[in-house]
Amino acid sequence: MDIVLVPGLWLDGPTWERVVPLLEKDGHRPRPLTLPGLESVDTDRSAIGLADQVAAVVAAVDAAPPEEKVLLVGHSAGSGIAYGALDRRPDRVARAVYIGGWPTPDGEPVAGGFPTEGGDLAMPPFSEFDSADLLDMDDADLAAFRARAIPSPARLATDLQQLTDERRYDVPATLVCPEFRASDIQQWIAGGEPSLVELTRIRDLTYVDLPTGHWPQLTKPEELARVLLEAAESG
Repeated sequence: MDIVLVPGLWLDGPTWERVVPLLEKDGHRPRPLTLPGLESVDTDRSAIGLADQVAAVVAAVDAAPPEEKVLLVGHSAGSGIAYGALDRRPDRVARAVYIGGWPTPDGEPVAGGFPTEGGDLAMPPFSEFDSADLLDMDDADLAAFRARAIPSPARLATDLQQLTDERRYDVPATLVCPEFRASDIQQWIAGGEPSLVELTRIRDLTYVDLPTGHWPQLTKPEELARVLLEAAESG
């Protein structure tokens, strides 16, 4: 099965490097994506928007063998980008997996609230993250992460999600909960949190707790790979 891996903000395809071999060992074809604008720190990303990144994910889905469906995986804000692609290809996705994030609703930005400068949405100082986000990362890990971080396109903070195909609700999904628990999500849903409205409409949704920080592909790659392999089997 093709497993399309969509990174979150500031991350490129190689940040899945510790997960990819574990998926390949099980016979799958992981496709870690470097989204438009994330090619390098020096890339001019001022003209790149949400639609460009969604289109790149759609292209990866379309590149899979036509007789097979894919496992579509999104991390953090990449969950919203993956969901935009799912909306355009619901018949090509066996299951979606959202890691440390969730589907962005129609009419909302995937990265709203982040500060931008020019064409860049740069990674904030680690002091601005919750301590739960940084769990299992020591000073050396954080320094290495900072060194490889690439600004995301600023338009991700303002471009709005566009969803049109309600067949997306028929695609089974797995929500991986690293720095928060499944019980937290369910409590936020019960409280009417508007950003989670799409989760309430997915007809087959599985929750998986994976206690670590916000980036399990870096901190718990073996455990994350097992979750993805189970999702591929159930998909």
